[in-house]
Amino acid sequence: MTGLQMRSTGCCQFNPKGRNKMSRPASSPKPPYYAVIFTSIRSEGDNGYSDMAERMEVLASQQPGFLGVESARDQNGLGITVSYWESLEAIRLWKAHAEHRIAQIKGQDEWYSHYTIRICKVEREYSFETQPDK
Repeated sequence: MTGLQMRSTGCCQFNPKGRNKMSRPASSPKPPYYAVIFTSIRSEGDNGYSDMAERMEVLASQQPGFLGVESARDQNGLGITVSYWESLEAIRLWKAHAEHRIAQIKGQDEWYSHYTIRICKVEREYSFETQPDK
């Protein structure tokens, strides 16, 4: 996909300055755990969005039960961010966090023309990684 920008944050590999590239998928514990899938379409202009997005990643990473985050956005403004959590209670507390509530309101008022949030229980996971040449 042309113009797709990705970033990933695991518990121990957070780097908000590296947000336009994805170094590795977020690390996760053995299932079950939960995923919050935030699919959005950005409105025109930044209007403080980039700074707030960076702040929310830092703040989320400090919350009890946070496991990591992966995010991608294409050149047309379609984005998908998946955050991983230990429990539904951790997700509920993050949603209700005062600073996150401010970001949610600004998102509806200024930053997004549409979004959908899905909360899923991860029952199983598996992965593949090429081995470096020796």
